Order: sequence, then C-alpha cells, then structure tokens
Amino acid sequence: MDDWASKIRQGDARALARAATGIENRDPQALETLRELAPGCGHARIVGITGPPGAGKSTLVDALAVALRRQGKTIAILAVDPTSRITGGAILGDRIRMQQHHADPGIFIRSMATRGSSGGLARATADLARLMDAAGKDFVIIETVGVGQDEIEIAGLAQITVVVLVPGMGDDVQAIKAGIMEIADVFAINKADQPGADRVERELQAMLSLANGRRPAIVRTVATQGTGIDALLEAVAAADLPAHRLEPAREPAHIGIDHLGIAVESLAKAVSFYESLGMTVAHRETVATEKVNVAMLPAGESRIELLEPSAPDSPVGKFLEKRGAGLHHVALRVPDLAAAVGRLRAAGARLLNEPRQGAGGHLYVFVHPASTGGVLLELIQESGR
Repeated sequence: MDDWASKIRQGDARALARAATGIENRDPQALETLRELAPGCGHARIVGITGPPGAGKSTLVDALAVALRRQGKTIAILAVDPTSRITGGAILGDRIRMQQHHADPGIFIRSMATRGSSGGLARATADLARLMDAAGKDFVIIETVGVGQDEIEIAGLAQITVVVLVPGMGDDVQAIKAGIMEIADVFAINKADQPGADRVERELQAMLSLANGRRPAIVRTVATQGTGIDALLEAVAAADLPAHRLEPAREPAHIGIDHLGIAVESLAKAVSFYESLGMTVAHRETVATEKVNVAMLPAGESRIELLEPSAPDSPVGKFLEKRGAGLHHVALRVPDLAAAVGRLRAAGARLLNEPRQGAGGHLYVFVHPASTGGVLLELIQESGR
C-alpha cells in the first residue's frame, strides 16, 4: 500500500482531505490511492439526505452528526452544493451551520460543487463516499443539492435514502412528484412544529397505502431543536440495507469526445485551412513514440487534432498510404483510464498498446477498429487534458 493510502488508513485527516481534492480533480495518483484502499470498503453505512430546497437538510444533517457523535460514531459528511459561476466551487463552502464540528476529529466535512452535474450529486460523489468508507468512517452522510421530481441519483449510491419534507411549500407532499416517492427508505417531516405537518403525514400514509411491499418509516423532526433525531436514527438503523455494497472506484458515465484525429499530408496546409475558419492552434508537439507531428485546435468543448507523419515508418504515414487523408481516430475522454482498460480487457476488446503518455502529456490507449465497430478509438485520461 502506498504512503498516501497508509496515512489515510491511520486516520490522517490532512491526507484524507488531499485525497478527496485529488479525486474531485480526477488526479491519477489520488485515483490509484482509492483503488489501493478499495478492499477496505463495506464498513460504513451510507445515508443519503435529499429533498426540495428549503427543507432544512443541512440543519438536519448537523443534528444527526451531533447525535451520532454522542454514540461514539465517526462520520463523513459530503454536502453537495450548487456551483459558483465565478469560482467553479461550491457556493456554500464548508457549511456555516456545521462549523461547530470544525475541531472534532471524528467528523470530516466536505462541500462539493455539482460542476454542471444533474441529479442532485457531483460527479465525484460516489468515489468520495468510497474513500470515506475505506478511511474507516462509521457513517457517510451525503446531502444532495435541493432536488426536484426526477433528480434521484442518490438512491443508486446511498444504502439508505432519507427524503426530507416540510409543511407549507405548495404541495404538502413534495414526494408526490414522480420518482422521488419511490426512492425513500425513510421520510422525515422536518419543521414538524409548523402548521400543516399533520396533513403531510396523512397524505404520505395515504399514498404509501397504495404501494405494494415497501413501507418507508415516517418520522417527524424539528432539526433546530434536536427533536425527533434519535427516532430518525432508529428508523435509519431499522431500514433494510440493499444487497449491494460499494465497489471499488468505478465511473462509467461522464465520457465525452475529447478530439477527432485527422491524418494530413501537410500540417502547414491543413492548419492554414482551419485558421481561415477562425480557429487557432493551441498546441503543437512532436510525439516521438507515434512518430507524428501534432497540432491541436480547440473546437468548443472538444478539439481537432491534426496528424502529420514525422518519419517514413510512422503509423499515420502508413494510414495515409493506404487510405489517404481523413479521419484517423476518435478520442474519448474517460475519468479513469485504468478502470476503463480493465473493463475492456474483461470484455475481450483488442487493445493496441499499454496506457502511455501522448500529446499534451495525457495518458492514452488505442482500441482496434475490430472491437469498436470500424473506427480506431483512443481513450485518454480525463485529468491529463
């Protein structure tokens, strides 16, 4: 086990924070550390706290943390916030309501920006939950950004999902919205000291009576006063855990086109054409391992990669002799190249090389057209871009 992973196992909070930052940024070293720690997953109870904006989720999470610490439990809180358009970070930062826990070594708090992800979670939330589990936390509490009717990704990550409702927000039962009703293992009617709490509970009971099988518990809470928190923890403890456990880091989603590779006879002529369209070259390089001269031109969120052979025996040169100038390959950006390669090998795909460094310093691997449906496919590590 590497030094970073060992420190996390020993309870080093600074190492854990550094690893969390690295995982959010898809740093290869941090992802490798997560893979080293993966065998230690399966200890923590992963609890999702979700519901509409204004339901008091942060205050409820804070009250749960206080109660769990009284029981001697260690906790990681992953609070997902909207993204600041200015900084790209989490708008609410470290959560002012939770600052009372700042000096408590038994609580680790991490605010995460959604960074454009929908569903109430950030892209790296699942991996951070695995990290906290592997670090030995007893509970990992994931608070989603305020969600609507179909933002239910938390149910696929958390072992227990608590849907927080409050009276007086238009629909008395926000859970009547399609989707969010089905994900609750426990309903928490927060701010239950306000008028309308009885009506919310009656309507929930009526709706649950129509459902087959599952009957989520309904608990009333007043998080600001600590009322009902012990009952909520009892309901969480009594809820049936799903059969699955958190698996080692794995993120098949969020794959995008990084660039299109185009083989050309002359880089100068090809660049001149694209510059006439108003595009500019952002990067030039000679990749010795592939014997190719490269020019990268940004095109929105993707790029065009122009490829000119730098030697007679260049693979691109052989491509030009056989097929002429044109599309050489499609490059997909993946969050975890090693994991993607592992899945491809397990599926019997034909890889043309081991992962290695290419243009711009990113890690890449090529997949033979016979395995992809006829096109040469390049997979590149996301963080190397």
